Amino acid sequence: MKYYTLGAGQNALHVSQCCLGTMTWGEQNTEAEAHAQLSLAVERGVNLIDVAELYPVPPKQSTQGETERIVGSWLKADPSRRAKVVIATKVASRSPGPRLAHIVHTRTYPPGTPPQTELALTRPQILAACEGSLERLGIDCIDLYQLHWPDRSTNMFDTRAYKRSAERPAFTPFDETVGAIGELLAAGKVKQWGISNENAVGVCKLLESCAKLGVQSPVTIQNDFSVLHRRVEEDGTVEACSPVHSAVTPNGILLLAYGALAGGTLSGKYRRDADGSLVTSAKRARHVLFPAFQPRYFSGASIETAEKLCVLAAKYALTPAQLALLWAAGRDYVGSVIIGATSVAQLEENIAAFELPKLTAEQEAEVDAACDRMFTPYYSRVGEYKHIKEV
Repeated sequence: MKYYTLGAGQNALHVSQCCLGTMTWGEQNTEAEAHAQLSLAVERGVNLIDVAELYPVPPKQSTQGETERIVGSWLKADPSRRAKVVIATKVASRSPGPRLAHIVHTRTYPPGTPPQTELALTRPQILAACEGSLERLGIDCIDLYQLHWPDRSTNMFDTRAYKRSAERPAFTPFDETVGAIGELLAAGKVKQWGISNENAVGVCKLLESCAKLGVQSPVTIQNDFSVLHRRVEEDGTVEACSPVHSAVTPNGILLLAYGALAGGTLSGKYRRDADGSLVTSAKRARHVLFPAFQPRYFSGASIETAEKLCVLAAKYALTPAQLALLWAAGRDYVGSVIIGATSVAQLEENIAAFELPKLTAEQEAEVDAACDRMFTPYYSRVGEYKHIKEV
């Protein structure tokens, strides 16, 4: 397992290139299954564990916060485990509609805080969300605290077309958000901080506020990234995070890549049947259980491109998942690749990818060629497959 450093000084974090994702824990995975994954991952050298106050997904009031609690119960069972892991979690932000409104009421507010009715990255809510996460995790300091998505209205997740009419003028000022993070850093409740689902505009604005307020800069950006979806390379985000513009560390702001397997599509477990329908032999597969969640991952173009990559994986004596993970890990601006598994067997296969040699230049060129034939697969023929059948 390869490791790298986030931040500097006494609060620098020594982090594994493979990060264990957790968003299925408490929904698709039981507490016992999650604990087994944690123990195996740490045994194999993985030390970065990524959670969120929102998790598990799909988000709902009855399960919100369960993932953090599950990680906390694993830590509590053996206190020596805390020193072996780097805990990263996230604070949820403003969301259109009432779908996530319940989260605002699960945060730990100090006495006298005015009533909070809408999620936002305001000072009171960030401080209270951090306290709630600390309580559920059963720890006194979060190693890496991340803003889960922007407070302002901007393109992210399944959105492609930008509409000025959808802009939200009254979003939380960047200075207020950064100032709250600065308080958590100064209080020793957070060691480093990061951002997520951001773009070049957000990166630059946040760095401006850091410089203005004297708050240390974020060290990571967690965005959707895979061989099928390279938006961060195309929209200036990776450049904005470069040490040329963000002298946080010699590495700048590093990418924590989620979605490297496109929700399992790049593992090859979904295939087109003779009648043109999409099928899988996998049990409890995410896209079977929740077809309305992250449909970009199994668009018609994504499935077609994944089939081509399966052929290349066989040529290289790799599993399709290992090829996709090796490709993502090979970018020089990537810190860690987040893996998510619903079984120990999947987890073992995924971790093994980080113990393999890097892809050669020739292999990367072949992978690029296979994907370049299909422009932006995530947004091409979305909805072609309304559901996936188990066979």
